[in-house]
Amino acid sequence: MCPDDLKYHREHMWVRVSGKKAVIGITHYGQMSLGNVLYIDLPDVETDVEANAEFAEIESARTSMVVTSPVSGTVIEVNEELAETPEMINDDPYGEGWIAVIKLKNSAELNRLMEAFEYERYLEKEVKLI
Repeated sequence: MCPDDLKYHREHMWVRVSGKKAVIGITHYGQMSLGNVLYIDLPDVETDVEANAEFAEIESARTSMVVTSPVSGTVIEVNEELAETPEMINDDPYGEGWIAVIKLKNSAELNRLMEAFEYERYLEKEVKLI
């Protein structure tokens, strides 16, 4: 269900780490909960972000969602294509629908994120609560 090479945040965000860089996106479950994504307010490049703090906002046909950064650091790239085609978040959440690349401030924060099997277990509990 969830790609094994990623780390996961409880707010339905994923992280793909490459050295000191982290690509951030929303999980499949997160995008399904939103419904059809209509708009995303992307962070500015060179913005400093803190783990568990808001760094973007997504609007969908159903609701809006504050996007929480799973890690601290500096935004070094954003997926500009989402401005024109935000539905890529729905169509390919783990690929073309990525949101931003963050230069990690503290790689130890990655230890607080979940592995795929832990996130899947977390989802099972969360869905039962709904």
